[in-house]
Amino acid sequence: MRTNIFKGYGVAVVTPFSPEGNIDFYALREHIRFLLDQGQVDYLCVLGTTAETPTLSTEEREMVMDTFVETVDGRVPLLLGCGSNSTHQVCEYLATANLDGFDGVLIVAPYYNKPSQEGLYRHFAMVAEASPLPIVLYNIPGRTGVNLLPETVVRIAADYENVVAIKEASGNLQQVERIIEMAPDGFEVISGDDAIAIEVMLLGGSGLISATGNAFAEEMGELVHAALEGRYDAALDIHRSLGEIFRLAFVEGNPSGVKCMMHHRGLCNNVLRLPLVPVSTAIDHDISAAMKSLGTAMQE
Repeated sequence: MRTNIFKGYGVAVVTPFSPEGNIDFYALREHIRFLLDQGQVDYLCVLGTTAETPTLSTEEREMVMDTFVETVDGRVPLLLGCGSNSTHQVCEYLATANLDGFDGVLIVAPYYNKPSQEGLYRHFAMVAEASPLPIVLYNIPGRTGVNLLPETVVRIAADYENVVAIKEASGNLQQVERIIEMAPDGFEVISGDDAIAIEVMLLGGSGLISATGNAFAEEMGELVHAALEGRYDAALDIHRSLGEIFRLAFVEGNPSGVKCMMHHRGLCNNVLRLPLVPVSTAIDHDISAAMKSLGTAMQE
């Protein structure tokens, strides 16, 4: 029987860097502990988009994985991002990598290649056959250049019970609703968009994998849990209070906005790896002002 353990509030965790651009493992461990202690998180997403994963070496990725496993120590499930635009590469990784300590894998739709829906189905079919862990599909057409359509999602889920959910970040609520309506038993939809998470959960989604949760861990946790418990007025109040935060977090790219917010909260350096750069001075000013209005920025 299909079971999705990645329900509720997940955070796609950033990779903190030192001023010199090296991974700051001390800051990473402290941030993981912060999320576990303050954020009401139900699970963590490791090496996803928000982690700047394409800029990390193979050795660095392994060290990040080890840091999560050791620091979390089984307190919450861990979802590992390990997708690629090469089907063979994903399957080989799943067959050979040490995945001890991880509870599932997040597999993004192949990017840049722009496969057909049949190509997408065959990609995920081979990945499902190779994976020793449950799979969460990841649809984010704004980054991949291809949209994993509801009919293809349902076809994959119907044929492979180890495909347990999809992180849906198309921004298309009609598409989300169609997946939920057609999904086989046990297959669930997770919002990949902070700004429309309430709507996705109202339609029947099982929660959110949040980027802004890195900077607003407690607030986003309260929003998600209130919505899933049917306390929509409380969830909507939080959503409205964070409306400008949602806009500013992504207006110049993720995780540039999120790291700026974390910097203003004293959680990490405002350092990214090229080709990503910190937000502009104007957006930094707007983020600082928005956070001060919420009482969440450190005093400077």
